[in-house]
Parts: sequence; structure tokens; C-alpha cells
Amino acid sequence: MTIHWGALLFVFLLFVAVVAVAVMYWVDTHQTAHTIRRNYPVVGRFRYLFEHLGEFFRQYFFAMDREERPFDRAERSWAYRAAKKVDTTIAFGSTRSLETPGDIFFLNCAFPTLDEDAAQPKEICIGEFTAKTPYRTRSVVNISGMSFGALSKPAVQALSKGARKAGIWMNTGEGGLSPYHLEGGCDLVFQIGTAKYGVRNHEGQLDDAKLLNLAEHQNVRMFEIKMSQGAKPGKGGMLPGTKVTEEIAHTRGIPVGQDSISPNGHTDIKSIDDLLNMVYRVRQVTSKPVGFKMVVGDLSFFETLCELIHKKGIDYCPDFITIDSSDGGTGAAPQPLMDYVGMHLRESLPTVVNIITSYGLRRYIKIIASGKLIVPGKAAWALSAGADFVVTARGFLFSLGCIQALQCNKNTCPTGITTHNPELQRGLVATEKSERVANYAAELLHGIGMIAHSCGVKEPRELTRSHVRIIENQSRSQLFSQANPIPNVRPEYIKMTGFQDKAITTEERLQ
Repeated sequence: MTIHWGALLFVFLLFVAVVAVAVMYWVDTHQTAHTIRRNYPVVGRFRYLFEHLGEFFRQYFFAMDREERPFDRAERSWAYRAAKKVDTTIAFGSTRSLETPGDIFFLNCAFPTLDEDAAQPKEICIGEFTAKTPYRTRSVVNISGMSFGALSKPAVQALSKGARKAGIWMNTGEGGLSPYHLEGGCDLVFQIGTAKYGVRNHEGQLDDAKLLNLAEHQNVRMFEIKMSQGAKPGKGGMLPGTKVTEEIAHTRGIPVGQDSISPNGHTDIKSIDDLLNMVYRVRQVTSKPVGFKMVVGDLSFFETLCELIHKKGIDYCPDFITIDSSDGGTGAAPQPLMDYVGMHLRESLPTVVNIITSYGLRRYIKIIASGKLIVPGKAAWALSAGADFVVTARGFLFSLGCIQALQCNKNTCPTGITTHNPELQRGLVATEKSERVANYAAELLHGIGMIAHSCGVKEPRELTRSHVRIIENQSRSQLFSQANPIPNVRPEYIKMTGFQDKAITTEERLQ
């Protein structure tokens, strides 16, 4: 009896399969949109299936440890292990190519720094000369800008709580300040994007009253004007309407369910003079440090910027500049911009440091480096090039469990990080992941410290270009400090009495 019913079921399923193939054959031969399916009916459909599955097979079965992009398996594995607080050592030699021209390595010292002689990172004050409420911090590694909207609620909660545990700051991204940013109690950098989300009036312009209201939050320590970002220099933020929920719309001040496309530039910042005026305006309203973020393009921008700062005075000087790399970015971006526009951090960071130094402004302007700095070696290089701080977005996404599914621009992120689908968000438990965020930050700093101690210095910020060599070919390298030396201050800017006279005093801060 069982055999009889089994045979009938088999015949039925076979009949359904034949009918399905016949229907697909008829559809494929009569449709005009897909050439492959029209020329090879039914069989041609497998091409689209394999194309879809290809990225998964490459990721898990075929790609070698150092082949994947944008982050290879070796880098991701280190981030995962660091976040889980498990062994991050490897065996049997490095899989990283040590002969690639343009790449770098650090120079170990014959007398490395002993553990008992190691020091904690020095405290740095941002806004020391300009802001009534400057920001003092020892943090070296911090969380780069990622918006609520691009990120889910539990992702923001986990990052905020983890940042608090690690003693680092978190950048809000351009999507405004949500309750979930404040929930964790960490230090925050509020980012003012081109659409002025969170601080805009009905016309989309900057609202001083809303800006002041945000500044009254003690956790909001600095303000960052976003000029451009690594993934899309010259293009504003892009959030699909499927991700603009009622809560996100309220936070940003925009309609529910509509695509959130920021202007490709600030409508009220069309020149360097406008930018410095905006820095002055935001700092006057908030009394807190103000800087800007950008991907470097035309280097003459910074020459003109520094000249204009000297003309306008210290009140118009940005307290920090965040240099983003052309290969940065976590969300949606047009491929032509992501692939071909902007300067890579490897070139832009030391160049900007050199320009600002030559104009005698280095002590007034702190430098923050951003762009794929998810492992200790890359972060340590940024510090040696002249950065005061390192920020990373995708490194902390990996600490949350990101698997590089490349679906950040959709609402289908399988790890719940960049989706607002409640079913997918359910897998991301903020309290659990916050521990991993803190672990990752601590291990990244520890790894940078190991490199610093191997080079013979006591703490990460003592790394300089003289500790790095740049590979030229298989048998030759050049000292970073010789290939790209930090210049002396130009003679005309050595005695900047006007700056010292105008620098804000302690008494003025207390008033």
C-alpha cells in the first residue's frame, strides 16, 4: 500500500515538474527582456541563480584569506576574534604579502618598551583654544559616523552601550540624534549633514534653536560638519524609503516612507569662507568644539583654508578635521563615485597634516583619520602619519556580527544591523553585542600598543613616520619620514601673536 501511494506521489510530482518546465519554456521563448532566456529557454534561468549564489560561494568556499573585497577574510576574522575576546594569534606565518610596492611595515626597536614602562595614551584636548566647553579624552580608537536609519535600533543601542564601556566616543552620523544614541551614556559627536537632519527647520536650513537644544545634552561633546564621505564624495546620504520608518522620520524631520536623499552639498556652504563662517556659527551657538569631515580631493582647498584662517582669526578655526578615505563608507553609494572619486587615506592623511603644519595650525586643529582602519597595523600607520585619533565604522559593524553580506543598502541585512525588519532585528541582542563592541575597541587599542612598544615608544601617539618604511620593491624600502617628511612651519607663521591673544582663557570658559 505504501509503495502504491509513493508511486502515485512520484507520478504527480513528475507531472507538476513537466508542466512547470513547459510553462517556463513558453514564457522564456515569448518574453523579450532577457536574451539568454529567450535563446536558451529554461536552462538560461540557471545563469541568474548562479550569479546570485556566486558571492556566497566565493565568500565561503573559493576566496583565499587575502582575496576578498572590501575586507578580506583575515581582517574580518581578526575583528571577530577580537570582539569575542578569544585568541587573536595565528600560526605558521603571515598570509599577508610582505612585498607589495607601496605597502608599509613598522621598524622594531632593538630595545622594545617593557610592559612596566608602557604608558596610557595621553589626554588630548579638542577645542582648547576656541570652545567654552572643550572636550578632553584619552581615547585613540572611536566609532565613526553611521546614522540611525542606516543602522537599526538594536545596532545603535549596542554601539552606544559598548562605546560607554570602552570609554570612547560615537559619531551619530548624519541621521540625527535618536534616544538610542543617548541610551548608552557614551560621549557623542553630532554630525551635521547636508540635509541638516535633526537640526533643520521646515525649509531644510540650520535651526539654531534645535542646535542649542542638542548641545544641552552633556553627552554631545562635539559637532562635525560633514562635507563629504568616503563612499560617495560629491553625493549626499541615501536612505531608501523602505527604511524610513515613523521613528526615523521623526528623528530626521522628514516624511515617512519616502527616500531620504540628502543634497550633494550644503546649500549654505558654497565656499571656504562659508565653511569657516559655519564653524564659527555652530561653535557660538553650542559652545562646544566644531570641525568638519571630508574626503580629500583638490589639495589647494587646504592651502586656501589655512590662509583664510589666518586672515579671519582663531575664532573661525576648526577644532578638528576628519579625513575620510575614498574607500570608506558603509551604506548605499553610486559605484562610479565609490570606485573612482576621491583620494585614498594613504596619500591624503600625511599630505593634509603637512599642509596644516606648514601654516603653524597643527596645535589648534586635531586630525581624525577614517577609512578601513579596522586592524591594529592600519590604525597604527594612521597615527604614525600624524593623526591624533582613529575612527572606524565597519570595524565596529564586524564586532556586531556583520558578515559582509553587502546588503547595507537594502532592508534585508541578515544580521539585523542595517535592517528595520523586526524579524531580522530580533537576532541582534544589544546587551550581548555591546560587550563585543567594547572588546573590539580594547583589543584594537591593545594591538596598536603592541606595535608601538615593539617600535620602542611608550604609547600609540608617540609613533612617527620614522617608525615606518614603505616598500618599493622586493629588495628595497624607504623610510616614511624620508619619503614624506613633516615640514617646518613657514617663517611668516612662526609668531602668530594674534592667535595666542585671541585664544579663549580658562576664566572665559567658566563664565
